[in-house]
Amino acid sequence: MLKRTKLIALSLVAGTALFVGCASDDNVSAAKKVSSEQLSYRSAPLNANVETPKVVYSNAAAGTSKKIKRAFQDAPPMIPHSVEGMLPITKDNNQCITCHVDSAPYDKSIPSVPVSHMTNFRPDTKIAKDGEIEKNGKVIVNSSSEKLADVSIKSTGGKLYPGRFNCSQCHAPQAQNVKLLTDNKFQPEYTSKDGAFKSSWDDKKFMEDIDTTK
Repeated sequence: MLKRTKLIALSLVAGTALFVGCASDDNVSAAKKVSSEQLSYRSAPLNANVETPKVVYSNAAAGTSKKIKRAFQDAPPMIPHSVEGMLPITKDNNQCITCHVDSAPYDKSIPSVPVSHMTNFRPDTKIAKDGEIEKNGKVIVNSSSEKLADVSIKSTGGKLYPGRFNCSQCHAPQAQNVKLLTDNKFQPEYTSKDGAFKSSWDDKKFMEDIDTTK
């Protein structure tokens, strides 16, 4: 009986090995039939030099363009107007601030930067002489806290926070009439009534929707 059981087991192992071997051969054959054109959105060999379509941006002057809906609630809005001569932003030249910070309070037609851009969320951090880390003058053991114990929110008094100075770090112009290779089926659900065009940040509810560890 034992000899017969061993024979059956050996037969099963041999059959499995034969089946796997055949499957592997089939996979290799199938792989050879896939061309590089089939792997490319451009329908061209992967190593071919293909001229990409010219990207055209809006040439509308600031103040004459139509706003672009945000991708989702509080997403950085796209720049709908021409940025010719405005980029790159340097420490001595930031034309974005001229309109969206300096002029916006007086001209309500100009979108003003939200209050989040006039807030410092970074605690004052430094290394003490003995190597300990201090945040807001308090020695901490770990630089992060699940309880958000070291969260720091300070108003800059209506002035743009320096960490927000490089506007093009988050905001970019939107290309016009671009033919997408694949359709984007994402549908945003804005949490505020005018969320498609306006920030929901409010200095009265900075931490309202942030979960903390009890």
